[in-house]
Amino acid sequence: MNINYLLFFGFLLGSIGFLLFQNTFDFSDGFYFILINMSSLWVLSLVLKDSSIVDIFWGPGIVLAGGYYFLKSGNNSIENILLLSALIFWGVRLGGYLALRNIGQPEDARYQQFRAEGGKNYWWISFFRVFLLQGIIMWIISAIFQVAFAAGDNQISLLSIIGLFLFGTGFIFETIGDAQLYLFKKNPSNKGKVLNTGLWKYTRHPNYFGEAVLWWGFFCFALNHVEGLYYIFAPLFMTFLLVRISGVAMLERNLKTTKPQYKDYIKNTPAFFPWWPKG
Repeated sequence: MNINYLLFFGFLLGSIGFLLFQNTFDFSDGFYFILINMSSLWVLSLVLKDSSIVDIFWGPGIVLAGGYYFLKSGNNSIENILLLSALIFWGVRLGGYLALRNIGQPEDARYQQFRAEGGKNYWWISFFRVFLLQGIIMWIISAIFQVAFAAGDNQISLLSIIGLFLFGTGFIFETIGDAQLYLFKKNPSNKGKVLNTGLWKYTRHPNYFGEAVLWWGFFCFALNHVEGLYYIFAPLFMTFLLVRISGVAMLERNLKTTKPQYKDYIKNTPAFFPWWPKG
């Protein structure tokens, strides 16, 4: 098995173990809430014959989980309102962008491959391979919000200010990067070409970089709680997924074979952290 997947399952099992065996917070309600949401989404995917809807739901699904933890906390402090607002901005923006990009298009190639491999049994295999797996990941990383909302105060802390700064930086990178890529792909004359202008001049994946940064911003809010540091697994897990599993690594394997110019792009442009290009 690829070392990336061994590390992924190690992160996954370790995080699940932490959530199940630590005693300060009860995450079982959050798991059942997310399970109901993902199960409902799975049924809808069977009706539509399209598993790609799970991608559109990723952001809004985490917003719902965060909103659940916010209501459960009963804490309407200024810090919590700021955190919830940031979370909603992120989830609605991401879900809206993916809906704009995916609705009306064929099912994503990844899920088409899963469907071919599963054959006539894919209808139930998809629940475990796609929806339950993403639901578990959603549960793990959204746990950070229960801790953060438990710590929210009416006095905005330095950690919360840093968190808002990181969130804003990541949100800007992600939003502008996605917009530049969308407009680039929308122009038929760019078919087969590599986007190497705007933010894409300084990093090959400004959207993934922005996503990782804003999750570290969410982590700063959790650090307001005495046990917040324990939840560093959430931004670490998210960053690992973006760099080694479902983001940079997966995308670049395909781009290296489909776009001849991409090899030169790799030589000149950093993969993740923005920096001045070499050429």
